Amino acid sequence: MLVEQLQIPLPVLTALGREDFFVSESNAMAVALVEGWENWPSRKMVLNGPAGSGKTHLAHVWAKMSGARIVAAQGLEYADIPDLADGSICVENVDQIAGNMRAEEALFHLHNLVLAQGHSLLLTGTAAPNLWNMNLPDLQSRIMAAQSAALSGPDDMLLSALLVKQFDDRQIVPASDVIPYLLRQMPRSYHAARTIVDRLDRASLTRPSGVNRPLAIQILAEMEDSSEA
Repeated sequence: MLVEQLQIPLPVLTALGREDFFVSESNAMAVALVEGWENWPSRKMVLNGPAGSGKTHLAHVWAKMSGARIVAAQGLEYADIPDLADGSICVENVDQIAGNMRAEEALFHLHNLVLAQGHSLLLTGTAAPNLWNMNLPDLQSRIMAAQSAALSGPDDMLLSALLVKQFDDRQIVPASDVIPYLLRQMPRSYHAARTIVDRLDRASLTRPSGVNRPLAIQILAEMEDSSEA
């Protein structure tokens, strides 16, 4: 009797150290500015880019260098602002609180307190800061006064490194021809890389052959079919 091989899904262990962040032409400027944080004009910076582009990773890199804390913008209206302002801080996904006046006011006060006490502030968001559309004019003007850097779409080198990292985070060793095949056939985005690796991970759990090219072909075909449905 054949017994189907079952594999236990392993936890995703996301590596967030500087040594795990691959630098290419598409992100080199942003990395250089983050690493040069002690020279930020007015001690603040805005980092923007699409989902999966490495904003959170760079935030953790900066937090380790500067001793900063990282908090989400959503829910900031319930936070102890003086406590948060007691050191350098990164506030993530700031553009998501546009229109939430209590959260905007909390961020405004946090911004002022952090800088008044001589600390540094990093803000992140998906869109460019001029598109964050804060309802509080004083907050939007302070955001616009910050130095900014954008993480653009991935080039081939960065996309390849991202696929390798996504597989490593999931403790997966794909067949040697999988990543070259994916680079030729997949959509060119951070989101696509994460989705593909996640689907390959789940699909391979009951396959003794693991993540190989036939499975990659199948997953890309399924994704294309679902996008056309």
